[in-house]
Amino acid sequence: MPRKIKTTIVAALCCTVLGAGAAGCDGDAMENWDPLAPATRTADAAPISGTTEIDVAGRSVNVSCSGAPEKGRPVIILMHGGGDGLDKLAALQQKLSKQNRVCSYDRLGAGASDQPDGPQNFASTGKVLTGVLDRIAADSPVVLAGHSLGGLIAARYAPDHQDRVKGLVLMDATPPTMLADISKSIPESAKGPAAEVRTQNLAIFKGENPEKLVITDGKVRSAGNIPVEVIQHGKPYLAAVPEYGQRLEQAWTAGQRKWLALSSRSKLSTATNSGHYIYVDQPDAAVQAIERVTAQVARQAHGA
Repeated sequence: MPRKIKTTIVAALCCTVLGAGAAGCDGDAMENWDPLAPATRTADAAPISGTTEIDVAGRSVNVSCSGAPEKGRPVIILMHGGGDGLDKLAALQQKLSKQNRVCSYDRLGAGASDQPDGPQNFASTGKVLTGVLDRIAADSPVVLAGHSLGGLIAARYAPDHQDRVKGLVLMDATPPTMLADISKSIPESAKGPAAEVRTQNLAIFKGENPEKLVITDGKVRSAGNIPVEVIQHGKPYLAAVPEYGQRLEQAWTAGQRKWLALSSRSKLSTATNSGHYIYVDQPDAAVQAIERVTAQVARQAHGA
C-alpha cells in the first residue's frame, strides 16, 4: 500500500475514539476545577477577534474567533480531528464567519495549546471545552461542529451540556464503537499493512497520541431534541486496506448511523465527492450543514 494512502487511513482511524472510562486526569488544577460554576462564564469580557491564548484552569489554550457576535444568535465552535489543529479549520471558519460568529480551539496537546501533564479522558477534555465556551460563548447558545475525533468529542459532550449545546454537526465523526469495530474488522492474525494499521490504532487507543487521550468505546446518549446533521464521506478510502478494507468501510458507515440516536431531529447525508476531510474536499457540504443547524437554533432561540 502506498505510504500516502496508509498515512491517510491511520490519521482517520487513529486517535478517533474517545470514551469516558479512562483513569487519567490532567493535573490537580483540572481535577479540582468545577466547570459548572456560574462565575466562570465571562459574559462581560471583550469578544475575542483573531487568534489568542486564554487561560483554562491554569492551562494556556489557543483559540481563534471571527465574525460579529449577535445577542441570542448561536456561536459556532469548530472542533478539529486527531493530529490536527485549528489552523486546519481556518478556511472553513473564514467562510462561516461572513454571516456567523465562529470560533475554534486547539485541544491540550494539539496546535499551540499547552501539553497535558498526563493521560486525558473524556471528562478532562470536556472540562477544557467547558472552559473555552465560558470565555468565547458565555451564555450564548452553541453549535458544535466537529470533524473526526472532534466530532466524537462533541457528540459525547452534548448530552451532558444541553443547557448550552443547541445543535451538532458531525463531519465524518469517529464512530462510537470504533475500537471494537477495528478489532473485529482487522483480526489479530492479519499480516502486512493491515496488521500495521491495527497495531498503530491499538497503541493510540492506549494514549500514545499527541493529546494523550486514553480511548474507549461508549454508548450513544441523547442530547435532547436538538438539530443534528451527520455527514459521512462518499469516497471509500478505507477500502485501500488490503483484504479488510471493505469491513472497515462497512463499520464506519454503520457507525455514522449510530450517531443519529443523538436526537429525534438527526439527519444523515453523504458527501459523495469527499474522503475523510469533508470540509476540505467538499467544503460547501460542511458549510451548508453548519449553517442549516445554526439557522434552526437561531429560530428556536428567538421563539420562532
